[in-house]
Amino acid sequence: MKPMPPAELWTQLTASPLLGLSVTLLAYLAGVWLFKRSGQKPLCNPVLIAIVLLSLLLWATGTPYQRYFDGAQFIHFLLGPATVALAVPLHAYWRRLRQMALPLVVALFAGSATAAFSAMGLAWLFGASPETIFSLGPKSVTTPIAMGVAEQIGGIPSLTAVLVILTGILGAMGFPAFFRLLRIRNHAMQGFAVGLTAHGLGTARAFMVSEEMGAFSALGMGLNGVLTAVLLPLLLSLLIR
Repeated sequence: MKPMPPAELWTQLTASPLLGLSVTLLAYLAGVWLFKRSGQKPLCNPVLIAIVLLSLLLWATGTPYQRYFDGAQFIHFLLGPATVALAVPLHAYWRRLRQMALPLVVALFAGSATAAFSAMGLAWLFGASPETIFSLGPKSVTTPIAMGVAEQIGGIPSLTAVLVILTGILGAMGFPAFFRLLRIRNHAMQGFAVGLTAHGLGTARAFMVSEEMGAFSALGMGLNGVLTAVLLPLLLSLLIR
């Protein structure tokens, strides 16, 4: 029996919906392995490595993104339940959460407003188009919410999705050095700030540091998502009048 040519073999493999799921998991496992081998250096973020590996694979094989996503969409579906499940670790810190309620509320409003309007203001100063400016507004919110908000305020949802991923990766890579520079050592404070600015990707990295940091990061991510979805369209409609 003659061996199947590589091109024909790949064509048959891409027809299977399990291929996208399999290569996604393998790429992420490779990222985790490299992350651990590097001594958990921020530049070796597992998600960033997985994105690079998958992009190179799709480019080298000429595989359309939609064909890949048809197989990988099961992971996309699990993002919803996974996000909700992030609230579970908060139960262990409920007493501390009540003690910190007022500072957290102040940090939530200040951080959410800064994340949205600082990016939009810089884009406006550099002469970006209105669509680009509005696409930057929800960049620090988890992707499904950010895309919905961007569409509502006149942004470009696909551009917002890219900006959200970039924000999360940069936040997850940069926050350890940033907190060392500011000499902030409290894991609850660090986690809440990471969740506010770097959403799910930052939260995943926070859980690698400690459960406490991850729990407060999940809280910051969830509250910022709700606040941005409610207030950003309202504030922009008042400002644009």
